[in-house]
Amino acid sequence: MHSISGVIYLILAACLLPYVFTLIAKKSAGFSSKDNQNPRAFLEKSSGLASRANAAQQNSFESLPLFIAAILMAEYLVISQDLVMIFGVAYLVFRVLYGICYLANWATLRSIVWLLSMLCPVTLLLLIIKLV
Repeated sequence: MHSISGVIYLILAACLLPYVFTLIAKKSAGFSSKDNQNPRAFLEKSSGLASRANAAQQNSFESLPLFIAAILMAEYLVISQDLVMIFGVAYLVFRVLYGICYLANWATLRSIVWLLSMLCPVTLLLLIIKLV
C-alpha cells in the first residue's frame, strides 16, 4: 500500500465512524421515515441507548477536524509514515472503544478512552511543532 493511500483510508474511516453511531441511535430510538422531517429534534428527545449513540455520533464529528488536520499536516511535513499510521490507527481504535463505552454507559472508562483518542492527534501536532 502506498503511504498516502493508508492516510486516505484512515481519514475515510474516521469520517464514516460517526455514521455508525447515527445508525445505532436511529435504530434503537425506533426512527422511521415520518421522523425524517426533523431527525435532529427526534434524536434530541431520545433516551437511553439512542441518546448515548447520538452523543457518541456528535462527539465523533467534533473530534474530526483536529484528527484530519494533524494527519494532513504530518503528511505534508513528512513525519515518519510509521508514526502517522501508529497515531492514526490508535486514534481510530480509541474512537471505536469510546463509542462502545458510550453505548454501554461506562462513563469513567469512556472519559479515559476519549482522552487517549485526543492525545493521538495532539501528539502528532506536537511532533510537527518540534520539527518546524
